[in-house]
Amino acid sequence: MRYYTKIASIIDELFLVAEDEKLSVIHLGEADFHKHEDTTMITYQPELPCLKEAAQQLQEYFAGKRKTFNLQLSVCGTSFQKSVWEQLSLIPFGETRSYQDIAVAIDNPKAVRAIGQANKANRYPIIIPCHRVIGKNHSLTGYAGTRVDIKEKLLEFEGAL
Repeated sequence: MRYYTKIASIIDELFLVAEDEKLSVIHLGEADFHKHEDTTMITYQPELPCLKEAAQQLQEYFAGKRKTFNLQLSVCGTSFQKSVWEQLSLIPFGETRSYQDIAVAIDNPKAVRAIGQANKANRYPIIIPCHRVIGKNHSLTGYAGTRVDIKEKLLEFEGAL
């Protein structure tokens, strides 16, 4: 069974989804939630411990009281994607790295475009901070598909712009 809760944030309403007592995805906004979830098969359960903890940590982040997260995640992806996400998790609050930096860090310097695809497949925006990855020329490139405005808001919030 899948469960969810939602919280308000500076970027959009966040829908947090859990399965098997672990956070399984964060949807950015109601439209994203309805696009990817079968609402007949998911239950609103804000008191579920893993959802309550995720909501609390995200609220602390948006209140400026938290810079890192400690949550049980149900991470699914290829070994390449997981290596990218691991590198993203090492980028400190308020800092950025280029797609090239991440490619070099995983010993695959020609994988710049694939880094972008791994970022797009990240199911844990903010927690696995793909918003901290920018173009080599410091340009803000895609976030959650085409929502660069969200990346800009998060980087401004963190003082990285």
